Amino acid sequence: MRRDATDGEHRAGQDTTGFTLLEMILALFLLTGLLGILIPRMTFGDTLGTVGRRLVGTIRSLQEMAMTAQKTVRLYVDLDQGIYWPMVLDGKEEKIPLDPTWATPLPFPESVRVIDVVAAQGKKASGRADLWFYPSGRIDPVIIHLTDGTENILAIAVEPVTGTIRVSDQRIEPVKAPPIPDRVKPFLQTLPLGGARIPASLRP
Repeated sequence: MRRDATDGEHRAGQDTTGFTLLEMILALFLLTGLLGILIPRMTFGDTLGTVGRRLVGTIRSLQEMAMTAQKTVRLYVDLDQGIYWPMVLDGKEEKIPLDPTWATPLPFPESVRVIDVVAAQGKKASGRADLWFYPSGRIDPVIIHLTDGTENILAIAVEPVTGTIRVSDQRIEPVKAPPIPDRVKPFLQTLPLGGARIPASLRP
């Protein structure tokens, strides 16, 4: 009888001091969510390569976000403050993504800065540039040049047709449209239907 009572007390002590499976799962879930918010903001020890890989991952992530939500997403890059953040276009309004990672803008590490961004608005070495992601999966062409403050350069380019992301340790210059041959220009001045002429102000 005495042994049974002791065993019962021992089991009872285990129940009050141990963790249940549900408590452990809940703790792991909270820890995972916390790391998901903190890790993208850890900038210590970052190199030009790691920042470049993170930026490429961000571009692919926002492309997937636009396709999944079927809404246009715009990535803003503030070259003066060294921060970047996305916004989701909902009708005529811009909204912060639901992902807690983007609750506030993410900074580039102090050791890395953006030299310039070549996008649809042209080349910008200061101010704010933006990159558009569309529900179809298409991304606006862009070239981003980063530096670590030395002669090292990292270029990230999104191809205009395929959406392929190209990374280089040298500057990537935008491809200029080929000139229109003189023998083709007369055909461009006449519309295909009815032979109507294009107004002089609209001619190339």
